[in-house]
Amino acid sequence: MSKPPVVVLCGGRGTRLRERTETVPKPLVEIGGRPIVWHVIGIYAAQGFDRFLLATGYLGEQVESFVAAERWPEGVAVECVDTGLDTPTGGRIAALGERLASGTFCVSYADGVADVDLGALLDGHRAAGLAATVTVVRPNLQWGVAELDGERVAGFVEKPRSERWINGGFFCFEPAALAYIGAGAVLEREPLEALAAAGELRAHRHEGFWDCMDTYKDAVVLDDLWRTGAAPWPGWHVDGSAGVGRG
Repeated sequence: MSKPPVVVLCGGRGTRLRERTETVPKPLVEIGGRPIVWHVIGIYAAQGFDRFLLATGYLGEQVESFVAAERWPEGVAVECVDTGLDTPTGGRIAALGERLASGTFCVSYADGVADVDLGALLDGHRAAGLAATVTVVRPNLQWGVAELDGERVAGFVEKPRSERWINGGFFCFEPAALAYIGAGAVLEREPLEALAAAGELRAHRHEGFWDCMDTYKDAVVLDDLWRTGAAPWPGWHVDGSAGVGRG
């Protein structure tokens, strides 16, 4: 069975990464000398996905120029669609509704990388028969945690893993989910909440590596991982020649 198309949300302003995004859109902030969106597409392409719709907005013309100039591997099709300057995440998906109404589609943010098994995600989504699946993760906390025994500090744990699950991106949707996603909707609020309330939202638990380039510090960490050859997320060679692997 062929893989579904992937929508990559590329339109936000990236305000928490102002050091980089005043003149460059967040999807083009570089990790290891390559834009973060190149890495996100690579995660999917390395696992057999080959159709990508980049929902652009803020500084979208720069994303379009990058896509046009990039030498994508044979069989990989990447298309930019202007979904509005300040359109929220759900609205960007809604703007592509006619393009997505024929079958299952995937959605990812342009700033999150993981070693998620996308085949297992898709298989689990289809087996569940629900309208939507969200990958959930337990990230490491940014701070050390004090362990208390009453008022006595018994010790500290350095940046432990969260006990709660959060939205890690990497979604699967059926066309029926589009009815929950309005033009002015923030995907993470009303649409997902309504899908959950209707019993139509499945969680795919991912226990492996996951990180999001939300701040300058995050960008530095991911850049170091890639440059040292320690990046755990799948992808392709820097020149795109092999379609898979890291280089």
